[in-house]
Amino acid sequence: MNIDKLIQTAKTSKWGRMKLNFLLQRFIPFNRPHGFKVVSISDLEVKVKIPYWRINQNHLKGLHACCLATAAEYCSGFLLLHRLGMKNYRIIMESMNVSYKYQGKTEAYAVFTINEEDFQANVLKPLKEEGLVYKKCTINVRDVSGNLLCEVQTNWQIKTWNKVKTKSS
Repeated sequence: MNIDKLIQTAKTSKWGRMKLNFLLQRFIPFNRPHGFKVVSISDLEVKVKIPYWRINQNHLKGLHACCLATAAEYCSGFLLLHRLGMKNYRIIMESMNVSYKYQGKTEAYAVFTINEEDFQANVLKPLKEEGLVYKKCTINVRDVSGNLLCEVQTNWQIKTWNKVKTKSS
């Protein structure tokens, strides 16, 4: 299966997004219960829907704080991996900071947008030179009325696979 081709199809086709979401639920089983769906994708932006259903709610019937943070992580990590290529780079979230603003009582959307010039200068160039970079991302999560539910800062460690060290290496 060619994941890059599937993502390219998902950019312009509802059927392609359905196939992509089906496979993402299989490849990332931790997120499956949340029901996240990629609703739009381009080279510069990913938008992920967070359904307002019981499993995603807290005891006050608002969207759970951890669900919002997880959707933001999913959104930014997916776009970075799409842009970088999974075969060439390994990414791990080094840290996350979440600032909660408003209680979500409807479905919501996590949106991560990347600036092309910033991506070229602060991700690709250092990766080519050093094989390792940290990329801070800001993801906004809004409800259907446009209320900002939270702003999430993720810091991703991105490495070329030859820089990855494991116990046996």
